[in-house]
Amino acid sequence: MNTAIITGSEGQLGQLFVLQLKRLGFKVIGIDLADQVNSEITYYQADITKKAEIDAVLNHHDENISVLINNAGISVFKSFEERTEDEIDAVMDVNIKANILMSQAVFNKYYKSNNSGNIINIGSIYGVVSGDMRIYKNGDRRTPEIYGATKAAVINLTKYFATYMAPNNVRVNCISPGGIFNEQDKDFIENYSKKVPMSRMGSEDELMSTIEYLLSEKSSYVTGQNIVVDGGFTCW
Repeated sequence: MNTAIITGSEGQLGQLFVLQLKRLGFKVIGIDLADQVNSEITYYQADITKKAEIDAVLNHHDENISVLINNAGISVFKSFEERTEDEIDAVMDVNIKANILMSQAVFNKYYKSNNSGNIINIGSIYGVVSGDMRIYKNGDRRTPEIYGATKAAVINLTKYFATYMAPNNVRVNCISPGGIFNEQDKDFIENYSKKVPMSRMGSEDELMSTIEYLLSEKSSYVTGQNIVVDGGFTCW
């Protein structure tokens, strides 16, 4: 049985990815700071911005890890004018530093010696284009400057690691989702959909099919790519 590690396993997207991995027959190791949601996975409550805590998790596992999904990510929602140093540091630590540390640890412990591996990073459309403040109203969770900046970094890291790890037969790709329907406010859904050529938000299944593709041999010649799943949002 193939084994996959997913960070941020207990969040909205993380839980969906876990279900998809289980459907595809993977043993799943989840890492998050939150309380465990899915009892069917091997779960570690750990801070992946700290190398020592990552190493402690991986030292429990001698079996081969075939897939790493760097899904953990955070954001902040105060206006730019009020951004604090602590908020900047927190978002950069989780969205960039943890991605580097997890990729490094899994590459060193498993992928180099096995001469194979698969890393899937989770980016965002806001790593490709700027957030449009016109689609939000007062009180909405507006996408901030630091979130988009870190997701752009994740896309760049994907390209770097893809070229760096290619001699070891490791593929590294990124998925950048657009808005996924999750019972959002009616006004937000309407405003967001107006910016999408397909005139709607995405579904969970449409995102899961992209994960399935990158996990399969059908994508064996695909690496260093940022696959944008957004109904055309970033085309305009």
